[in-house]
Amino acid sequence: MSRSRLFGSLCAIVFLVNFARVVFAPLVGEFIGEFAIGEGTAGMIVTLAWLGSAAPRLPAGWALTRFSRQYVILVSGAMLTLGALGVAIAPGVPTLMTAAFAIGLASGVYFVAANPFIAELFPTRVGRVMGVHGMASQLAAVAAAPVVTVALWYDWRLAFYGLAVVAAASTAVFVLFARRTDLPDAGAGDTDFLAGARSEWKLILAGVVLMGLTSFVWQGLFNFYELYMIDKGIPEATARNLLTVIFAAGVPAFLVSGDLADRLPHVPFLLGIVSTFLAGVILVVVSSSTIAVVAASVVVGFAIHMLFPASDTYLLASLPDESRASAYAVYSAGMMTTQAAGSWVVGEAIEAGAGYDAVFLSLSGGLALVIAAYAVLEYAGRVPGGAAGAERVA
Repeated sequence: MSRSRLFGSLCAIVFLVNFARVVFAPLVGEFIGEFAIGEGTAGMIVTLAWLGSAAPRLPAGWALTRFSRQYVILVSGAMLTLGALGVAIAPGVPTLMTAAFAIGLASGVYFVAANPFIAELFPTRVGRVMGVHGMASQLAAVAAAPVVTVALWYDWRLAFYGLAVVAAASTAVFVLFARRTDLPDAGAGDTDFLAGARSEWKLILAGVVLMGLTSFVWQGLFNFYELYMIDKGIPEATARNLLTVIFAAGVPAFLVSGDLADRLPHVPFLLGIVSTFLAGVILVVVSSSTIAVVAASVVVGFAIHMLFPASDTYLLASLPDESRASAYAVYSAGMMTTQAAGSWVVGEAIEAGAGYDAVFLSLSGGLALVIAAYAVLEYAGRVPGGAAGAERVA
């Protein structure tokens, strides 16, 4: 069986994995109403899903030095199925938080195993295949708000029952295809987790700081986007659909970014993307009319989703075979841990009485300082990266 078919099954799984994470955002208002909780607690539920995504990345990276990529992906599919069932039957907040965390665990295990696996399946087209894989993930984000809208006509829990069934079926298809495909052995030499991570610590740190802090701002923004838009005076139905606008703008962004990431210098390309995202966030804050807010939302959505394939290409194409999975796992854990707190921080700030505009302008100011620091370091030649095997910065 061709590697393309196996890759197609991975695209199906990543659709479900990302849907499970982002579907919590349009449900924040439902959680507040059904479980009688405040914005801070609702933000914590969302944060737990993303903390769950961060938590298993180091153990999953270690597992990849002992077990095959496809076996670890199988485990992630089983975890996603169980987590979705947990959310569907949750009788209260503690169970809901536990199940949200479990869904996050599934996504963390999946990405740590699947992203290096995909890079090894198509070593000459890393950016392009990461872009297609990311686009499949992004289609789930586009579908999340409409699915929630339909599910709310009956019961929001139906979305999670359906997710559990489809996740189980997709995982079974992946296992079948993997058994029939000639797989690469590029990661066979990656058997020492700690040594692999230590050898690439500069590249890991550079990725964690830039992508983690940018995603921290993104997490805080998109998980409260609906409530923020309502606070700005946007009608409730329009506010919910603006999330769809943001995520829809990301669909072509993955393809564009993945293709460009194979051609452009990594760090300048990343800094250009983050700068555009920052400009978009500021536009969202200063916009007041519906048309202006929609336009600003498109800028934010396109820019932030260009970041993901570009950053993965930066890491995966820069890492050698003998440390790719180990180093990428450490990067993923650090990046996800950094970004996961964004929802909780914004939720606590709003519950304490801060205005949305002030919160997001403050976060934008901090991100601007990060961009400036990286620009100076890149000019001085101090940011590591480049193609695998290329000369590194000392």
